[in-house]
Amino acid sequence: MRATVIHAPGDIRLEDVPEPEIIQPTDAIIRTVVTCVCGSDLWAYRGVEPVEDPHPMGHEYVGIVEEVGSDVTSVKPGQFVIGSFATSDNTCPNCLAGYQSNCVHREFMSTCQAEYVRIPQAQGTLVATAEQPAEEFWPGLLTLSDVMGTGWYAAKAAEVRPGATAVVVGDGAVGLCGVIAAKELGAERIIAMSRHESRQQLALEFGATDIVTERGEEGIARVKELTDGVGADSVLECVGTEQSMRQALYSTRPGGNVGFVGVPHGVAIDGQELFFSHVGLRGGPAPVRGYLPDLIDRVLNGRIDPGKVFDLTLPLEQVAEGYRAMDERRAIKTLLKP
Repeated sequence: MRATVIHAPGDIRLEDVPEPEIIQPTDAIIRTVVTCVCGSDLWAYRGVEPVEDPHPMGHEYVGIVEEVGSDVTSVKPGQFVIGSFATSDNTCPNCLAGYQSNCVHREFMSTCQAEYVRIPQAQGTLVATAEQPAEEFWPGLLTLSDVMGTGWYAAKAAEVRPGATAVVVGDGAVGLCGVIAAKELGAERIIAMSRHESRQQLALEFGATDIVTERGEEGIARVKELTDGVGADSVLECVGTEQSMRQALYSTRPGGNVGFVGVPHGVAIDGQELFFSHVGLRGGPAPVRGYLPDLIDRVLNGRIDPGKVFDLTLPLEQVAEGYRAMDERRAIKTLLKP
């Protein structure tokens, strides 16, 4: 089969590799119908994360079940399924507490920009739809595998409530999905921080009420100005840099909360500053699996349309261009068709 392999920073190739096979009785094999490039894939592409050896890429997927292991009864061949980027048995104490992305049997998916994918812990990881959805819904359902579920977790971790003021730091796919989540959870005011006109327009379409183009101290001052000098109730940090985390912390009012879902790179938080801020922090890999049934319903009934974050669609053989376009910010998110 064909699969994406990274050889070095900036060196993405589509190669012929062996098709996956059932290894454990808890596995399933799916045929991907659409997959995509994630903003977090760019950390390796840009050399921020080391690429020591060639390895496959991709952690977002929807597809058709081809084969299941002997222990898998929740899905069967022929079903259309969506699964999380982090596998889970959905029965361990962490899963039952709502943190499936910290399952004691967790594995992070890393081979999904391919024609076929092996899904470990398929019983607890995959959710099947009642019937195969129309193709127009596939992009929206694909976002649930990561970016929409991650944006949802950012809003939940930031404790967005009806009537709240929320700030979204980051205008990538996760940040834009965070705008959707904040609106769905009842935020009255949603301030999106973005310098890119096309992303600003999509944020407004998704429910943002204000756009802040400033960054750093100027950005913090602008948020304070919009919130009567106090700061926001909830801030969604969707980037993972020191600047974005500082932006989030200092845009939050005392007693407010930051939900941080951007994978931190070079982030250090001063304990004294945090102590006296009275700001709560919660983050980590999003427990996407717990949100899937609800979010699938919201996509299929047309309540939300997160698939609009895909502004570039390419065949899988052009995956390298998909990475380049996102790296150069010519695309928010690239959809790949195997």
